[in-house]
Amino acid sequence: MSNPWIAIGALAVVALAIPLTMMAVSSLLRPSVPEQGKRTTYESGEVPTGSSRQIKFNIQYYMVALLFVVFDIETVFIFPWTVIYSDAAAEFGMTTALLPMVVFIGILAIGLGWAWRNGAVQWVRSPRATKGADTYE
Repeated sequence: MSNPWIAIGALAVVALAIPLTMMAVSSLLRPSVPEQGKRTTYESGEVPTGSSRQIKFNIQYYMVALLFVVFDIETVFIFPWTVIYSDAAAEFGMTTALLPMVVFIGILAIGLGWAWRNGAVQWVRSPRATKGADTYE
């Protein structure tokens, strides 16, 4: 029988070789056209003008992104738990298997309530966006 570490090592070599080869080939084939637009900072869909001290953008983009990451990672923890729940409940009892997930979801619900109360999930309407919204001209 062959050593299983040989297969793991070969897979690691292939996993490194493919992206490195793609990057090397693309750096040789792509055109190099440096221009000012490629070097500017791009934040949250807003193209900045002026210096970094003068840039004003809505922080709501970041709040929504952070909330998305938190509640997206939540599914990474909940899905495996749902897969093994019936086996865990049969082996350890329903309370022992269910209690940690209830606590976890409770903490997430408290965090969502806090974010909601502080306005993190509410979009602020600018006067420009609401101008003429009530009239049908």
